[in-house]
Amino acid sequence: MFSIDPTDRTPIYAQLERAIRAAIATGRLQAGAQLPTVRQLAVELAVNANTVARVYATLESAGVIETRRGVGSFVTDMGTRAVPARDRRRLLTQLVTRVLADADAAGFTADEVIEGLRARRAGGS
Repeated sequence: MFSIDPTDRTPIYAQLERAIRAAIATGRLQAGAQLPTVRQLAVELAVNANTVARVYATLESAGVIETRRGVGSFVTDMGTRAVPARDRRRLLTQLVTRVLADADAAGFTADEVIEGLRARRAGGS
């Protein structure tokens, strides 16, 4: 369900957090969905279990997931609303700016990025 790109210069914990948040935002993970255990995900992604635990702790403190001792970690109904409404526009502007800058550096146009987002939203890759 999640993937890590070892060639990406972004730290593994940041890639994993972004992947989980993206899965929630796109509806691949719904409220109430159970995440893999820390150990399961660490083995699946071939990363240190402490890295996965760190990501889960960060997401839990943000209200995106909740961990029930002895049961597992689950997406909360706040998963997609974890950012306060007053900050959403500012954060979206920052995100769009970063995405467009990265795309430009990689040789993509804004239209290609938009097309890629549409394809991703429709379930393509």
